Amino acid sequence: MNIIELLLKELNEEAQTTRKMLERIPNDKFDWQPHPKSMTIRRLASHIADLPNWIAMTINTSELDFAGNDWKEEVVDDTDALLVYYERSLANGRTHLEQVTEEQLLPQWTLRNGDHILGVWSKYEMIRISFSQIVHHRAQLGVYLRLLNIPIPGSYGPSADEMEGQF
Repeated sequence: MNIIELLLKELNEEAQTTRKMLERIPNDKFDWQPHPKSMTIRRLASHIADLPNWIAMTINTSELDFAGNDWKEEVVDDTDALLVYYERSLANGRTHLEQVTEEQLLPQWTLRNGDHILGVWSKYEMIRISFSQIVHHRAQLGVYLRLLNIPIPGSYGPSADEMEGQF
């Protein structure tokens, strides 16, 4: 299996868990946040739904500059719109991965905020970082859902909610 096939496999497997998490968000909780320094569920879920778009951005650009960029995530107001956004983002990322070559993943890619360099990685590494960001923010969403007493789906095995009454 080559690198592209491995990335596609991982993207598709993680998408199943991400979709299950996003589906759990109640429409009346999009403005909820656990702490004033935390994102709202709307902001966090929109970011999770948008992250597969970073695959295409990484492949097609050499950097992202937060200071001079017009990258905007969609604003969603309900779970159905969120899932549509996620599926569109996922399809975009998948399509770009299917069309890229391993050689095109070798050049450097920079994340910056103006003159401040946040990191420089190969395009391959940045795509892997975007996958890690999905998992990281999905875990944050799991904490939000737990605090709202919403059952959590399993990620890499069953969750405590799915195991209730089995032991």
